[in-house]
Amino acid sequence: PTWSFVYRGIIIRLRKKYRCIALDYPGFGLSARPENYGYTPGEHAEVVRDFVRHLDLQKLTIMGQDWGGPIGLRVAADELTRLRSLVMGNTWFWPLDSWQGKVFSYVMSMAPMQTQLISRNFFVEKIIPFGVKHPLPDEVMHHYREAMPTPKSRVGAAELPVQLMGATSWLAELERDVRDVLSNVPLLLTWGLLDPMFTPRFMERFREAFAHSEVFRLDAKHYIQEDSPKEIAEAIDSFLSPSAGSAAAR
Repeated sequence: PTWSFVYRGIIIRLRKKYRCIALDYPGFGLSARPENYGYTPGEHAEVVRDFVRHLDLQKLTIMGQDWGGPIGLRVAADELTRLRSLVMGNTWFWPLDSWQGKVFSYVMSMAPMQTQLISRNFFVEKIIPFGVKHPLPDEVMHHYREAMPTPKSRVGAAELPVQLMGATSWLAELERDVRDVLSNVPLLLTWGLLDPMFTPRFMERFREAFAHSEVFRLDAKHYIQEDSPKEIAEAIDSFLSPSAGSAAAR
C-alpha cells in the first residue's frame, strides 16, 4: 500500500552524493490508474523497465523491498548491462513457499478481506501500523491515506497479495533468471530482523544465490524504510563507496 514517499528518509540522506529516483507503479501514489491494467508484478516490471530505458539509466543500483524485490530483480535481469549493484531488503525472488506467505495471500484473497482492503483501506489503516516498530506520526499516515483516498484507488494494492500465489509461474521464471543472470552482481541486504513474514531465512536464500553479498541487519519490522532510514542510507553509502569501508559485518 506504500508509494515513493516511503523512501523519503533514505533519499534525503543520499541525494547530495547520488542520483536517487523513486517511482510509483501505475495505480499507486501519484501515478495514473489505467482502466485496462491488471496490477500484476509482470506488468509493473514492464513499466519500470520502460522507465529505465526511457531515462537511459546507467551504472544503476536497484533497491527493492516487498514486491519491489521481484519487480526490481526482473528489471535487473532484463537490463543487466545497465546494472552496477543491487540492494534488497525483506523481500524474495522465488515462488513463495512459506506458510506465512501462503496464509497471508489466501486470507487477503478472500472476498470479505478484499472488501476490507478496497472499501475500508485496511492495508493503510491496519497493515502499515503493524509493519513498523515505532508508531508513525499522524502526518505520515496522512500521506499514506491521501495516496489511496477512494475505493477505486485501492485496487492495485488489493491485487498484490492475491499475486503472491497468483504469480507463481512468473516468480519461477524470475528465480531461474536471478540464478543464471544475476548471481555475480554485488548485493547488499538491508534486513529488518523483526519482520514476521520475511524472516532472516529469506535473507539466507539470497546469500545462497549470490556470490558477492553483504548484510546489514536492522532493528526493524517489515517497512524498513520507515523504521531505519538512517541506517539503510549509511549502509548503501558504505556499499557503494569502497573507501568508506564495508557494511558486511553489521
